[in-house]
Amino acid sequence: MYSDVSLFIDGAWSASAAGKTIAVLNPASGEPIGNVARAEAADLDRALAAAAKGFETWRKISAYDRARIMRKAAGLIRDRVDAIARVMTTEQGKPLAEAKGETTAAGDIIEWFAEEARRTYGRVVPARAQGVYQLVIKEPVGVVAAFTPWNFPLNQAVRKISAALAAGCSIIIKGPEETPASCAELVRAYTEAGVPAGVINLVFGVPAEISSYLIPHPLVRKISFTGSTAVGKQLAAMAGAHMKRVTMELGGHAPAIVFEDADLDAAARILSASKFRNAGQVCIAPTRFLVQEKLYDDFVSRFVAVAKKLKVGDGLDPATQMGPLAHERRVAAMEGFITDAVQKGAELVTGGERIGNKGYFFEPTVLTNVPKTARAMNEEPFGPVAMITPFREFDEVVAEANRLPYGLAAYAYTRSTKTANAIAGAVESGMISINHHGLALPEVPFGGVKDSGYGSEGGLEAIEGYLATKFVSQASA
Repeated sequence: MYSDVSLFIDGAWSASAAGKTIAVLNPASGEPIGNVARAEAADLDRALAAAAKGFETWRKISAYDRARIMRKAAGLIRDRVDAIARVMTTEQGKPLAEAKGETTAAGDIIEWFAEEARRTYGRVVPARAQGVYQLVIKEPVGVVAAFTPWNFPLNQAVRKISAALAAGCSIIIKGPEETPASCAELVRAYTEAGVPAGVINLVFGVPAEISSYLIPHPLVRKISFTGSTAVGKQLAAMAGAHMKRVTMELGGHAPAIVFEDADLDAAARILSASKFRNAGQVCIAPTRFLVQEKLYDDFVSRFVAVAKKLKVGDGLDPATQMGPLAHERRVAAMEGFITDAVQKGAELVTGGERIGNKGYFFEPTVLTNVPKTARAMNEEPFGPVAMITPFREFDEVVAEANRLPYGLAAYAYTRSTKTANAIAGAVESGMISINHHGLALPEVPFGGVKDSGYGSEGGLEAIEGYLATKFVSQASA
């Protein structure tokens, strides 16, 4: 069921020019399941030439026809949900139900951007003199270079490709080497729907080699990156040196604030599910759980009960509720975070250990009373580790929520409208969801502030990053 993955350049699947490959592992076993082609300079030159040619073709196709092709791609994705989800689970590890949800959501995202393609409106600005027309026109920015992560192989790639195509751009997407087949199936759907050759190009390889080649290249006009803050800062600096437009969706360390008047059942149920989804490998996962003292003990007991009951296993097993971590280095990272926190005084309430010696399974973990000096309270854990800390007053919890340089997502639970309005205004984040989990829908903005990046991957704001504004002032002859 798993095939080797090729590059996709100028409308054709092919091996790399040098014939090099990278092994793909199944995180449930740690064993190789296939190979992905490794692109080098010669392959990137082909992709750049193809993208430049594809842009000239695609930009001339009407927004109406671009939308029609994209809607067909959405239909193909939905028709292939079961097959794509199995591939995703095999290479990434998440439970099959989560993989199906991600695949279905990809169809929704394509359809949303297809409709936005027809709404890239300009405007007429009233002139100061008769016979003068002042027009504001939106034009596609050009060739896009996009870099996507392994934790959501479809979700991240589909946002970048769809926004670019809706705007009339062509794209070279550097897919994740750990999870290449899911991304390849997405590109296949677009292509079979009728996207012309050269408009979408898919490459894999050594990330630093590909980014350092594509970002400075004069044919590339726009960069979009999803990944860690450390890498994002390097790429943004490189793009800035060449005056490239940039969208950066970077790391997070989301505070989840539970006030004493919250619906405790809802807070514990929703936040625990959000924490352990995709084994915690989610940029918007709640991470620092800040619970007001009155509810603290009850919240901890309920949260821990959920963590202990979660069935961890192979994502293809229908009974599995949490799959393995994506690769060996995430296991080492979890062990390092937990050891450091306990040494500095945190209490390990449950979990904290690798499960077995086959695959990259890790116990759902809860730490309490974690000091602010612990690494996990300052660095994005990106795994199934929850840290729960009590607080007393509103100002105290706001200070903790805003203490870190991250500002991607935040969560809060309260029955008070006054408190909800106050916390929404006080927390420094690009997104906040109150009393439910309402982030990442196609139609809403998705992005952060501070070290979590800039620009949006969702809503009408997303397509703006792929459009240039041109002003035309024309007088009658």
